[in-house]
Amino acid sequence: MSNPILDTPVEFIKGVGPGRADVLKKDLGLFTFRDMLSHYPFRYIDRTKYFKINQLSPDSSYIQIIGRVIHKKVIGDKRAKRIVAAFKDETGIMELVWFQSLKWVDENIIVGTAYVAFGKPTLFNGTFSISHPEMELYQHKPAGRGNLTLQPVYHSTEKLKKFTLDSKGIQRLIAGLLDQVIPQVQENLPAYIIDKYQLTDKKRALLNIHFPKNQQELNDAERRLKFEELFFVQLQLLHNKQLRQLKFKGARFDKVGEKVNRFYKEFLPFELTNAQKRVVKEIRLDTQRAVQMNRLVQGDVGSGKTAVALMSMLLANDNGYQACMMAPTEILARQHYASVTELVTDDLVKVAILTGNTRKKERTILHEQLENGEIDILIGTHALIEDKVKFSNLGLVVIDEQHRFGVEQRAKLWRKNVIPPHILVMTATPIPRTLAMTLYGDLDVSIIDELPAGRKPIETRHLFEGQRLRMFGFMKQEIAKGRQVYIVYPLIKESEKLDLLHLEAGIEQLSYQFPRPDYQISIVHGQMPNADKQFEMQQFIEGKSQIMVATTVIEVGVNVPNASVMVIENAERFGLSQLHQLRGRVGRGAEQSFCILMSGNKLSKEGKVRLETMVRTNNGFEISEIDLQLRGPGDITGTQQSGVLDLKLADLATDQVILAEARNTVIEIFEADPKLEKPENAILKTHLNKLEKGISFDKIS
Repeated sequence: MSNPILDTPVEFIKGVGPGRADVLKKDLGLFTFRDMLSHYPFRYIDRTKYFKINQLSPDSSYIQIIGRVIHKKVIGDKRAKRIVAAFKDETGIMELVWFQSLKWVDENIIVGTAYVAFGKPTLFNGTFSISHPEMELYQHKPAGRGNLTLQPVYHSTEKLKKFTLDSKGIQRLIAGLLDQVIPQVQENLPAYIIDKYQLTDKKRALLNIHFPKNQQELNDAERRLKFEELFFVQLQLLHNKQLRQLKFKGARFDKVGEKVNRFYKEFLPFELTNAQKRVVKEIRLDTQRAVQMNRLVQGDVGSGKTAVALMSMLLANDNGYQACMMAPTEILARQHYASVTELVTDDLVKVAILTGNTRKKERTILHEQLENGEIDILIGTHALIEDKVKFSNLGLVVIDEQHRFGVEQRAKLWRKNVIPPHILVMTATPIPRTLAMTLYGDLDVSIIDELPAGRKPIETRHLFEGQRLRMFGFMKQEIAKGRQVYIVYPLIKESEKLDLLHLEAGIEQLSYQFPRPDYQISIVHGQMPNADKQFEMQQFIEGKSQIMVATTVIEVGVNVPNASVMVIENAERFGLSQLHQLRGRVGRGAEQSFCILMSGNKLSKEGKVRLETMVRTNNGFEISEIDLQLRGPGDITGTQQSGVLDLKLADLATDQVILAEARNTVIEIFEADPKLEKPENAILKTHLNKLEKGISFDKIS
């Protein structure tokens, strides 16, 4: 095992002890020496630059000034007590203020002495001041680690600061820890990888990420540690993929039979796009190999993923297997069921639906038909994973929006056959390539990057509050043509009631502009009973209402080809991914569709970028890349994938080149040495066996 010293509990760092260890664990999740050394600085301050007092401005960041304390005094009493010192250089005078540690300041900050004062200046009543400055005696030569060219700055918390573990305190702990462990730190990457990419060694990287002497040392340390981080993520993902292929055999779909051929020739009402044909072919090749398929199909809303999924399920049926499709909500499950049953008839395949609301009598019949093989395709929600749902011979599982299901939920479906079924995961959330390689790195990825013929790109416009009457006029024009309109308000999780008031104010305005009986408005919000929601949505689906107003995004996930306008209120409060998903609810028919983004007049820089991006492009993958840069990877798919995305240093938005190098290196290693048996790869084998907690290569036949 490499670097065993790094697994030592954090309380054994000199100067920590039980009390500090407890707060380090609770507040920062630091449990071991390794965790502590991976608590990297989030920025560095250049301590070679000095400012003069007359150079300060209200926009100044953290700065340092050489000056002399010319007097100090105690002001106020009790809680308002503070020490204020006058600090002078040759260009002017400013104030230094302390509200805490007053005894220490009184004894150690000496009038008449020259100091380097460091902190963030603020301007009040024409005078600059720094609160709680860091003070060092002015010396011509910097002394010791910590008084460096680039000073590290660490994240801390208020609780940690009470234990004197502010950034400076953490810096001291890490400096001591490095002195303690560096001699024993072992290399964890093979020498040939370090040579190939000219990476700095592990010891030097750890020293220079915390205490670099110059920018080049810092750059080299960052590159090494980012590569290592991404390399081990990819090693684990691709190892898992390889283990699955070695361990899990899959049903062999070796023929394209009557069901697929008849569907393609007699039932399919449109020509498949080249992208759909390519993905169907990839699935066909996967399922011929007698190894369990694990494939992710990405495609924008309306790109034709359902047709691809249906053809894959028919392929399973042709080879004597059943198929099922699981969706995260009842609305989406019913939408899939409606789409599939519109495309096929009972004489081709028998399709059934199972949700939490399926009646007991229907459920009993369904269970029986499923077990005796009468049902070919079952569509449903997580009701599918219940133990009493038994298949005769399940060969393919299609999962819509996988990130909405837990790992254990998905695994229950895998266990519903002796031979694990093939897995096809679909997502309408375009995922940036770097994120897909990290979130879904153990899956094969297919992309449907074309829209079906005849679909017109949705026109997107951004209007400000002052242009609302123009928006109402446009809605009336579209409704006069027989079209329908969605209006979506943002969902603020913290306050459903606030949403409701917001919605009610909007409806009052709409009712004035679109009075009955000329117009009908359907309303859906999170506080309505399910039956009322279903009724309101059905009114809209059947064309009995022209306007659907909703607060909750998921509730409008219905397919209404006649809806041609999507109005998004307070659009600046939505993420890019959400905006793109909402826009995809229109544009499903042959008519030109529109998305109107309504916003306030004051927009943040990010809000402006989001709305400008939406107006400029309909390309979901381009949008997802910008979203990644704006938001970071944490929640771009609607979930925080714990573990996989727990990156300390690497940034998926900016480190794409390093990620590609790391992944390609892992692929090459497994191609040349599948079981890591070569001596130079022993270090990697040890790492993986430790992660797998005993599931080693040697145990895989």
